[in-house]
Amino acid sequence: MSNHHAEPLTQAQLAERFAAGLTTGVGRSVKHDSADKHVSGEAQYIDDRLEFPNQLHVYARLSDRAHARILKVDTAPCYAFAGVRIAITHEDIPGLKDIGPLLPGDPLLAIDRVEFVGQPVVAVAARDLETARKAAMAAIIEYEDLEPVLDVVEAFRKQHYVLDSHTHKRGDSDTALASAPHRLQGSLHIGGQEHFYLETQISSVMPTEDGGMIVYCSTQNPTEVQKLVAEVLDVSMNKVVVDMRRMGGGFGGKETQAASPACLCAVVAHLTGQPTKMRLPRVEDMSMTGKRHPFYVEYDVGFDDSGRLHGIHMDLAGNCGYSPDLSASIVDRAMFHADNSYYLGDATINGHRCKTNTASNTAYRGFGGPQGMVAIEEVMDRIARHLALDPLAVRKANYYGKTDRNVTHYYQTVEHNLLDEMTAELEASSEYHERRESIRRFNAHSPVLKKGLALTPVKFGISFTASFLNQAGALIHIYTDGSIHLNHGGTEMGQGLNTKVAQVVAEVFQVGIDRIQITATNTDKVPNTSPTAASSGADLNGKAAQNAAETIKQRLVEFAARKYGVSDEDVEFRNGHVRVRELIMPFADLIVQAWMGQVSLSSTGYYKTPKIFYDRSQARGRPFYYFAFGAACAEVVVDTLTGEYKMLRTDILHDVGASLNPAIDIGQVEGGYIQGMGWLTTEELVWNAKGKLMTNGPASYKIPAVADMPADLRVKLVENRKNPEDTVFHSKAVGEPPFMLGIAAWCAIKDAVASLADYKVQPLIDAPATPERVLWGCEQMRKAVATPSPSRATPAPTEI
Repeated sequence: MSNHHAEPLTQAQLAERFAAGLTTGVGRSVKHDSADKHVSGEAQYIDDRLEFPNQLHVYARLSDRAHARILKVDTAPCYAFAGVRIAITHEDIPGLKDIGPLLPGDPLLAIDRVEFVGQPVVAVAARDLETARKAAMAAIIEYEDLEPVLDVVEAFRKQHYVLDSHTHKRGDSDTALASAPHRLQGSLHIGGQEHFYLETQISSVMPTEDGGMIVYCSTQNPTEVQKLVAEVLDVSMNKVVVDMRRMGGGFGGKETQAASPACLCAVVAHLTGQPTKMRLPRVEDMSMTGKRHPFYVEYDVGFDDSGRLHGIHMDLAGNCGYSPDLSASIVDRAMFHADNSYYLGDATINGHRCKTNTASNTAYRGFGGPQGMVAIEEVMDRIARHLALDPLAVRKANYYGKTDRNVTHYYQTVEHNLLDEMTAELEASSEYHERRESIRRFNAHSPVLKKGLALTPVKFGISFTASFLNQAGALIHIYTDGSIHLNHGGTEMGQGLNTKVAQVVAEVFQVGIDRIQITATNTDKVPNTSPTAASSGADLNGKAAQNAAETIKQRLVEFAARKYGVSDEDVEFRNGHVRVRELIMPFADLIVQAWMGQVSLSSTGYYKTPKIFYDRSQARGRPFYYFAFGAACAEVVVDTLTGEYKMLRTDILHDVGASLNPAIDIGQVEGGYIQGMGWLTTEELVWNAKGKLMTNGPASYKIPAVADMPADLRVKLVENRKNPEDTVFHSKAVGEPPFMLGIAAWCAIKDAVASLADYKVQPLIDAPATPERVLWGCEQMRKAVATPSPSRATPAPTEI
C-alpha cells in the first residue's frame, strides 16, 4: 500500500511495477489467512474471548432414558449450590420452545417426554461451569419409561419414520432384474460418524437494549442461529446479531446443532440480564449432538457377463434419530448419489427416513452422498467377485458415457464427464495393473499377510438440494488509504474460505491480498445467509464478493475515464496500480481521487446459482449445477489372523476445475480422504442396549491418527481443466467431494480379504471395517473355501 511519507515514484518506476504480475490473486498457493495464528495459538476462538463481568456459565442436565414420559422436574435442589443464578426448564422459555431447523421436532428443553439419552431437560446457569454442573445433577427428574426403537432395521420394518419415503424411478427395474443374465441380492450396514471438531459446541451471548442479543457462536449457519434465538426470545430478528469469526472445525455438525447452546444462553441472558456462555464438555457434546446418518441398505441387482448393470432396486434406510433435522435432504442426497459414477440401467431407488430413539442425526461432510456411494461400490465389488473379474473393469464398464448412457436415475444429464480420462491417468500413474499382478504374487506366497488394491471413482453433485439455499451475499468497502474491507455470508472453519474469497477480490482489483481485511461473518453486515455447507462456500460467497468488487471497479473505471477524458477501455488495473492510457498511478491514489469526486466506494454483492430445479412430485430435474470428479487408488496390507491392517499407499487424482488456491485445495483433498478413510475403518459408534452412546470420547472413539495415514500419499489436481460452468473464475468446489475418495481404502481392505478365497467371494464386511469385522470377513472366506462352490458367491451374513 502507498506510503504518504515516501518520495513519489516516477512514471518509469510505476510502469515497472505495473508490468509485474500479481502474486496473490486466484490460482496462487496463498497460505491460509490465519495459518500463523493457528500455529502460534493466537487465533481467537469463542472460548478465548475475554469474559464479561458477571458472566454466567450454563450446563444442561441430560436425559438418561432413551424414551420416557417426564412425570416430575424439581429444580429447587439446584439452588442449594453457592453461585447458582438460575435453573430453567421448558416452562421458562419466553417464545417458541422448538428449534427444529426446517420442521418442528427439536424442543430446546424436553417438554413432556424425552426421546434419546442425552436430551437436555434442565439448564442451570452459575458463576462457573463446575458449579453449574453439580447443581444441574442435583435436579430431581422422575420418568415413566416407554418402549424405545433403537435399531434402524426395526424402524425400517415397522415403517417408523420421521418423514415420508421418496422414490427415484427410471424404466422398469422389476422386468430388467427378472431378465438379467445374472442377479444378486444383498444388504449392508453403513456406520455413522462423530464430527469430532476440536472446538466443541459453544456460544457466548451479551444482552443488549430493547431485548436484543449479541451472540458469539461457533456455527456454520449464523442466520439460522439469529432466527432461532429471536424465536425463543419472542423478538424480531433485527434485535439479534450473530458474530462468527472462526470455528475450530465444523464438518456439518455446526450447521443446525450449534443452535441449542446459543438459544439456551440467550434464554438465560434474557431472564437474568447477565452475559452467558455455554461450552459443551466433550462427553456432553458427543451425547447431545447427532452424527452422520448410519444407513441400512438392501439391494437387488441384475447384470450381464461383463458386469454391466441391467437394472437395480435399492432401499436406502437412513437412521435419522428422533427428529427430522435435515434428514429429508440428507436421504435425498444419498438417493441422488446411489449411482456414484455409474449408469444404473432401469432403476428404482427408495429413500426411507427411519426414526430411532437416538440423538437426531445431522449434516456431515458429503451430506448423505457418501452413504449412497458406499452402497453402489459394494455392488460393484460383489459383481466382480461373482464374475471373477477385476473390480476396476466392472466399474469402468458401468461408467456414464459422454454421448449415451449419460442420464441419471433422476434425469439430470451428466455433462463434461471426466471419468474415463481421469481413471486412465490414475491407472497409469499409480501403476495399477502392474501392482495388481505384484499383489497377486505376494498373496500367493504369503499365508498370513494379504495385500489389497482398489481404484474407485467419485462423481459428486455440487449445490444445495434445497434449491432456495443456493444464494449468497457480500459487502465490500474501500477506504481512502486504498485498504479494502471484505465481508461475506460464508463461515471460516479452517477450510480456507476467507483466503479464497479475498483472492477473488484481489484478482478483480488487481491488488495484493495484504490490502484486504476480512472480518467476522456478521448478520449485521450480510443478512439472510445460507449455511456454509454443500461444498458451496467458495462457489456462492466468492461469486457474491466478485459481484460486489466488479460493481465498485466499474464505478472507478467510469470515474477515471470521465476525469481523464478517455474511454473505459483505456483504464486498466494491474498489480496494485491503475493505468489510464499513458498515466500510471498507485491504486490508492485513484481511490482518493474517486472519493474526492464523490464516487461510492462501497457495494453489496449477490449471487444465486443458475439452472437448478427439482420437481419432487416427478422425482426428476437438475438438482446440481455441475459435478466434481475424483479417483483414488489405495493399497493396504491385512493380517488375516488378527484383522489388523495398515494403509501402504494411496494415489489420488482430483478435479477442482481451475483451482483458486492449489495449496488449500490439496489440503482439502488430503484431509477429506483421511476423514473418509476414518469413517470406513476406525471410527465406530457403539450404543448399549438402553440407547446410551458408549463411544463418547477420544478414549473409545478412534479418529485417524498420524500412524493411520498411508505411508505413501500422492495427491494431484487435474490440470488445465476449467469448470465449463460460469463458477467463480471457473473453479470447482472442493470441500466434500474428496471425502468419498476414502471408499477406496474400504474396498482395498475387502480386496485383501477376498484373496483368501481366490477373489471369487465378496466378504460381507459392514462399514466401518474395524479389525474385528475384518477378522470375521477372513473367517467367512475360509469357510467359503471349505464349502462346495454353489454357495460360495454369497456367504451367510455375519452379525458382529
